[in-house]
Amino acid sequence: MYQYKAKIIDVYDGDTVTAVVDLGFLHFQEMKLRLYGINTPELKGEDRDRGLVVRDILRNLILDKEVMIHSYKDKQGKYGRYLATIFLDGLNINNWLVDEGHAVVYMP
Repeated sequence: MYQYKAKIIDVYDGDTVTAVVDLGFLHFQEMKLRLYGINTPELKGEDRDRGLVVRDILRNLILDKEVMIHSYKDKQGKYGRYLATIFLDGLNINNWLVDEGHAVVYMP
C-alpha cells in the first residue's frame, strides 16, 4: 500500500476523482483515481439522476480539500485510473459513501 497527501481538484462522479498528488521532494502529479472497493450510480443511463446527486455530495465533501490517499497498486487500471481509498480528516470516504447508502461494495 502507498500513502500520499493530495488535493482533490475534480469530482467526475461518485467514484472517480482527479487529484494533485504530492509524491514527495516537491514532485506533484495530477492523477485520476477510482475509489477502491465501491461503486456508485453512473452519470449516464437510467441512474443519471441518482448519479448526479451522489457526485454532488462527494464534491461538497472533498472538492478543493487536502486529503490522504491510500493506493493499492502502483499501476493504472483499464480506464487509466489508480485505485485509492480517500481519507478526509481521518474519515474513510469510501466507507462513508457505503454507510450513507450512496455506494455499494464492489470488488472487481
